[in-house]
Amino acid sequence: MTASQLLTKLENDPRRGREAHVARKFIETFGDARAPALYSGPGRTEIGGNHTDHQHGHVLCGSVDLDILACAAPNGSGVVRMMSEGYPALTVDLSDLTPVENEKNTSAALIRGVAEGVHKLGYELRGFDAYAVSGVISGSGLSSSAAYEVLVGNIFSHLCCGDSLDPVTIAKIGQYAENVHFGKPCGLMDQMGSAVGGAVAIDFADPSSPVVEAIGYDFADSGHAMCIIDTRSEHADLTDDYADITREMGAVAGHFGKKWLRDVPEADFYAVLPELREKCGDRAVLRAMHFYGDDRRAVEEAEALKRGDFQAFLSLINESGRSSEAMLQNIWSVHKPQSQAVNVAISLGRRLLGGRGAIRVHGGGFAGTVQAFVPEDMVADFKNGMEGVFGQGACHILHIRPVGGCVVDV
Repeated sequence: MTASQLLTKLENDPRRGREAHVARKFIETFGDARAPALYSGPGRTEIGGNHTDHQHGHVLCGSVDLDILACAAPNGSGVVRMMSEGYPALTVDLSDLTPVENEKNTSAALIRGVAEGVHKLGYELRGFDAYAVSGVISGSGLSSSAAYEVLVGNIFSHLCCGDSLDPVTIAKIGQYAENVHFGKPCGLMDQMGSAVGGAVAIDFADPSSPVVEAIGYDFADSGHAMCIIDTRSEHADLTDDYADITREMGAVAGHFGKKWLRDVPEADFYAVLPELREKCGDRAVLRAMHFYGDDRRAVEEAEALKRGDFQAFLSLINESGRSSEAMLQNIWSVHKPQSQAVNVAISLGRRLLGGRGAIRVHGGGFAGTVQAFVPEDMVADFKNGMEGVFGQGACHILHIRPVGGCVVDV
């Protein structure tokens, strides 16, 4: 099949307008190539375990129905040519897979890093052309970078590996690309949530080999919609706030001669609270308390979904949210106390929900987004209430997508 034949097939299905757009733009950009395919890398949402992964704890995450969609085809060369709609075209020469300093913090670094990860597994790389469009909301905490890495990983897997790379392997390759080539020391949760699909429970006791469990719960049966509220608050200059969480939790672990809180028994921690308060400070102690509680809650949330007890799940989500507010303290920055948009959104959301559903900070916190599970009969009023404060389009109604990164069936 050629790209034009693929386009004709897509245009005959009125439900596939976005896919047809991508195929059409591919032809306009690269010509009528042979053997094209569509690929998808979804965004991800953290559901449970707020700031637990970097302490080797448990998390619950999931892929969402916003993705980066691409049409790609082999180009018979050793070069990747990627055109992402709205951005400059990228060219990556696969003959050199070493990190490039001036590529850091760019999509080219992610492509080169994923290519290196695939090559290290013993596969021969093939160049390709790709045109991509993104539906992952920028700055939403839905991890557009992980979606991009998983998208590229699936393209390489299909073209170079006979679709043999499993989702966990693709996630690890994506993390490698982001750590080594892009220059961001992220954990593995983002890539795993995007690659695996559905709700995913992850135990990071050994980050090099995390235990991953897909949770077979259909959120469509819950009677709730998941909303992500973009508070449109400033994300800049928050590096120190994020780093302080890791540093303070690490200081508590260090008191016991450990690097991670996961390796410190909770009973041992509580046995020496007075000493820890004096040595590490009260905020560090509170953040450690949050870790122990949210690490446990992430496991309990997964168990609640597995037994179909959505009300118990919602209760745990609310507990997690209040723990983040009171103990983790990541809903506003101490450097900008006058700016508390996340706090306003959570407080307004609780008023709108009237004791139903659940609401919590989403992702890293301090600025950005809030996550809510809203009863279906309240979605319209909830959305209107949020957008009345934060602006039109601030409340995004999402769903947990059952399929992770993939080659799209045409």
